[in-house]
Amino acid sequence: MRKIPIWIDTDTGVDDAVAILTAVKMEELEIVGVSAVAGNTSQENAFRNARDVLALAGRKDIRVYPGAEKPLLRTLEYAEHVHGRNGLGNAEIEHSDAPIEEKKAWDALYEKARELKGELVVCPVGPLTNIAIAIALHPDIVDYIKELNIMGGAADGGNVTPCAEFNIYADPHAAENVFKSGIPVNMFGLDVTMKAYLFDEDIAEISSYGNKASDLFRDSTGLVYRIRQQRKKQGLCEHDSCPIVYTAHPDWFEGHKCGIYVETQGKISTGKTVTDLWTDFKYEDRHCQVFLDLDQPRFAKLIKDAYKSYGEENN
Repeated sequence: MRKIPIWIDTDTGVDDAVAILTAVKMEELEIVGVSAVAGNTSQENAFRNARDVLALAGRKDIRVYPGAEKPLLRTLEYAEHVHGRNGLGNAEIEHSDAPIEEKKAWDALYEKARELKGELVVCPVGPLTNIAIAIALHPDIVDYIKELNIMGGAADGGNVTPCAEFNIYADPHAAENVFKSGIPVNMFGLDVTMKAYLFDEDIAEISSYGNKASDLFRDSTGLVYRIRQQRKKQGLCEHDSCPIVYTAHPDWFEGHKCGIYVETQGKISTGKTVTDLWTDFKYEDRHCQVFLDLDQPRFAKLIKDAYKSYGEENN
């Protein structure tokens, strides 16, 4: 089976770690590079966490590249109340001893995209700063990326303001540049990721597997799980795993073609992903898809199977 080459751009927080550990175990995918960006936590933390999570997964061979330390224009805002001081919910894991890459994320991404001649799928699961810089510095990269499967945005609502999702709000100017680049975009916003949950019994099952990956899951998810309980929400939403799983299993998701623009100027609407899904007015440029639903049982089972397999390696 020919594997799909993917590049993961991440602000390696709690659900980013789940996405990476899941992607490693998906036989349909080949992770050809990872890049770190500031968002959930500092770029320094995100870079270290990505390296450490891959090392935990036994994949020190996957190169991780440092990226943007701040948004293009906005002041940097972290999400420590969810992801802790270190980005992994304050969980500690062994540090990777893999060689440290010094090449910048945007240059490494461009080189890999050209090498793969248009077959590369990029999965950004943090602010889009690195991707925007890559497009600005290497305009022809748009010809070499097959599609962008993005975790971010929301056609309806928001989680950092009433109308903006964190990843887009963190760097709306980068997001606007990426959405209008012409690269096909699949947007996995809160509309679908809030349905991409693990039930309490799923969480307990993963936490019981007794391997290093499941221990990290148990130790890192405490902060966000308590927040969910306080808000009387069920389980945990695995936002960042959505674009990863979709890349291999697009038929598990329901998407709709649309146009998307990002608000960058509004006082109360900055970071809003404005779509033409529910209006008679349609944008001239409609090269995006917004996803609204998924097959949650299959999604949850795939994540559970991925985590369980880490223990099977030692048997």
